[in-house]
Amino acid sequence: MSEETSETKGKAKAKTATEAVVTPKDIKRVWEEIYSELRRVIIGKVDVLEDMFIALLGGGHCLLEGVPGIAKTVMANSFSLTLGCEFKRIQFTPDLLPSDVVGTTIYDPKAGTFKMRKGPIFTNILLADEINRSPPKTQAALLEAMAEKQVTVEGTTFKLDDPFLVLATQNPIEQEGTYPLPEAQVDRFMFKLLVGLPSPEEEKDIILLKHK
Repeated sequence: MSEETSETKGKAKAKTATEAVVTPKDIKRVWEEIYSELRRVIIGKVDVLEDMFIALLGGGHCLLEGVPGIAKTVMANSFSLTLGCEFKRIQFTPDLLPSDVVGTTIYDPKAGTFKMRKGPIFTNILLADEINRSPPKTQAALLEAMAEKQVTVEGTTFKLDDPFLVLATQNPIEQEGTYPLPEAQVDRFMFKLLVGLPSPEEEKDIILLKHK
């Protein structure tokens, strides 16, 4: 009798655990809470912010394209702060090396061994700012991390923390000093989000927000 009772209780617990799933209403409630905080800093851009949230839930990444000065970096930073995630930023420049992104091994003379010095890619939310200002070799440093959530340095594989989201910004290709992203790089992004200029009404709200 006791064995049957234990088995029944075990099945009941398993059923309860199975039923404890996240519903669309739960996701909507969380998003509304996140956006209520973001709107204190970001005026408009609700569609862009919502797609960033969807990418985070789906394990994808976002490519933000727009001219300089329209708060792409501010959006990424505010998004990570609201979620309470670790945030790091890489300014992509023509002289940036892959090791500046993923890290490298350095020799420790005291221990007589090589140690891994992790790069800024080891974070939760990574802002790859102006990613198309670096040549393809440096852009490719993100490929493994974006696809497999891991980094391989000199034959050793390091797992990245969960969640891991890359928010890359790029200036329009017609501007000077940019490198078009290769197809393999573009394929790693779930969304390409066009960030436009604010409307006249939004500009007024931005001015009022800054003078509060």
